[in-house]
Amino acid sequence: MTRTADAFWLNESGNGEVRQVTLAEPGPGEVEVRTLFSGVSRGTETLVFRGGVPENQYATMRAPFQDGDFPWPVKYGYLNVGVVEHGPERLRGRTVFCLYPHQTRYVVPESAVTPVPDGVPAARAVLAGTVETAVNAVWDARPLIGDRIAVVGGGMVGSSIAAVLATFPGARVELVDADPARSAVAERLGVGFALPDQALDGCDLVFHASATEAGLTTALNLLAPEGRVVELSWYGDKRVAVPLGEFFHSKRLTIRSSQVGTVGRSDRSYAERMALALDLLADARFDALITGSSAFEELPAVMPKLADGEIPALCHRIDYGRGHVPS
Repeated sequence: MTRTADAFWLNESGNGEVRQVTLAEPGPGEVEVRTLFSGVSRGTETLVFRGGVPENQYATMRAPFQDGDFPWPVKYGYLNVGVVEHGPERLRGRTVFCLYPHQTRYVVPESAVTPVPDGVPAARAVLAGTVETAVNAVWDARPLIGDRIAVVGGGMVGSSIAAVLATFPGARVELVDADPARSAVAERLGVGFALPDQALDGCDLVFHASATEAGLTTALNLLAPEGRVVELSWYGDKRVAVPLGEFFHSKRLTIRSSQVGTVGRSDRSYAERMALALDLLADARFDALITGSSAFEELPAVMPKLADGEIPALCHRIDYGRGHVPS
């Protein structure tokens, strides 16, 4: 008898629906997970939602367990926390994180799930994928004790980086965003806040995550001589202008990219990076990044509102209740 689960699919720009999908029986080395929560990563998922993935980036932008192909129809997402209901004894009954889309139940190799530490609430663990990105960015940047650091762009990735750096020894950390409301997030994270024209300059290091030309210009303007911008913004199919004249050469500035597809340290594995991200989530300050929640059944109506900003969000959590019982 065919078993099924419910999954959220994007059909075309501005249109999503919950579909019934076939649920395979778990085989040797596989686990079946009942989803408790998933998270909408507003920046990346909005880009996918509006069909903004460039054709030459279709392969790069694929989520680990994506179904369908860009632009549509596609089942996309990568922030999922659930309970293992079938699998090896060491995992059965454990709460786990997986880079899986929005779906009530799923079957994946056991190597694809990471146990959530006992001290991390399942509802907070949906942030693991984004905190993993932040960990990688910090590894790429290699900050030093006492650095003057700015994070330009207070979205989900930028705020995650600020949270990771909030207790870095001796560092001055300031979150910079054009939205004054982000000051409340910065306060909860324990870092400074400034509007772009009021930000502290003389920075040794700036993380840029606003995905705007203006944000990148601000990031460069804040640097001290020999300073570095670590660029995390994903612009999709949008071209951006970079101000490489004026002081760029005379101050010997550097722009380097950072993205989660490659581990930022040669002595760490993907699994170790994810485990570290989950360990960091024992800190309750990360709750500031979850700015709303909705039931799974509401996702087709909620996603357009997240995409157009009607629902302002960093990470919007999707709650599954008891989840779908496969038939």
